[in-house]
Formats: sequence, structure tokens, C-alpha cells
Amino acid sequence: MDETDGYFGERVAAAYDRSSAEMFAPGAVDPAVDLLAELAGGGRALEFGVGTGRLALPLAGRGVEVHGIDLSRAMVARLRAKPGGEAVGVTIGDFATTRVAGTFSVVYLVFNTIMNLTTQAAQVAAFRNAAAHLAPGGTFAVEVLVPELRRLPAGQTVVPFHVSPTRWAFDIYDVATQATSSNYVEVVDGRGEYRSIPFRYVWPSELDLMAQLAGLRPYGRWEGWTREPFTSESTRHVSVWEKPAA
Repeated sequence: MDETDGYFGERVAAAYDRSSAEMFAPGAVDPAVDLLAELAGGGRALEFGVGTGRLALPLAGRGVEVHGIDLSRAMVARLRAKPGGEAVGVTIGDFATTRVAGTFSVVYLVFNTIMNLTTQAAQVAAFRNAAAHLAPGGTFAVEVLVPELRRLPAGQTVVPFHVSPTRWAFDIYDVATQATSSNYVEVVDGRGEYRSIPFRYVWPSELDLMAQLAGLRPYGRWEGWTREPFTSESTRHVSVWEKPAA
């Protein structure tokens, strides 16, 4: 872990867009931007964990004023280097606690980033921080996977998700604490490299309780950005909560 940029330091930032290329494709980006622009209306948007600007840049391109919070200077440097990067204001800090000036019509936290907060207390704090930034009637949107515990046979704690001749990737779960980590082993020119990133998985109902503690009420939950119904077979969800207008 980088001392200043956390788990998203220079090495990760340099390869981030390439390694997550499928999430930068129009089919992944456009529906998310459509819904976020709708939620923003004519107001401002705040992205927690803005990263390299995957959604912030096209959302700003729609005419929405966007600000971001991110801990990683290396990731933000990539955002700044992209066309339109100067249009997105960024504050460096932990999105669970960092405040920026003004209020927003929508705050959003996408691509499982809520799980980068590795304690329940930090996740609760992020909800409270989102609520503090919202104008009355504003919304907080979270995109996150549904914990994949159904893939764990009894007694097993490891689930592989990528296997190739030169790269292995697997998740490790602790179901007692909801702690998990994604682990990567890669062989390059005969040298093995290992990287591990910790997360805390969170259930949809748990997120609802966090929202309630922050004074937010349910607005909608779907399987994806195009409002597909969320069911017991859904592997991810987009959930939105609203700050009461009164």
C-alpha cells in the first residue's frame, strides 16, 4: 500500500483504465451517466471516489457541475490529464469524512467503492457524509455487488475469479467479520508479483439501515443503471436514497 495514495498508488493508477476497460465501455458508462444526470436535474453532483473520472468526465460533458473526492493523487492526476479534466473539481481526502463547500443534488459512489471502506463504522460515516452534502430532496446513489457467499461451499473461504498461465486472482472471505480481500498473483518475465486489496462486503438491507441512520429514505433499487428489477438472483444493485425535502 502506498503511504499517501492508499491501495491506488502510482502502479495501480497507471494501469487502472486498461485493467478495467470493460467498465469504460459506452455500454457500462452511458446508462450510469443517464441516471445520474436525471438525478442531478439542474443541480450539482458529487462523486465519492472519483478516481480517473470514468463517470465524472462524461457527466460533466452533459452540462452537470461535478466535484469529486478521492484519496489517491495518482488516480486524480490521470483524471486531470484527460480532455475536460479541468472541468471537474477534486478534493483530496477520505470520502467518508472529507467535506467540500456547498450542497449537491446527487452524491454517488459506484463500482463497489463503498467496500473500500473496511469497517462498518466507516461505511456508516460515508452515508452521513453524503447526507450532509445533499440539498433537501437530493439523492445518494450507490452501485455495489451482492456478496457472493453462495459460491462458497461449506468450510471454504477462497473463491478464484481469474485463472490463466500467467495470472491468478482470488477473493478470500471471513464471513464472521464481513472482511474480504481480492488477491492477484502475476508472473512477468519469470518474476512473480503479489498484490492484495482489502474490502468489507455489505448487504443491501445493511445499506438501507445505514441510510436510515443518516436520515435518508429509500428512493429506488434496481439490478442495474437501466432500472432492471432487483431480485434474489441479482449479483449487483444500484440503490438510491433521498434526503427528505422537509
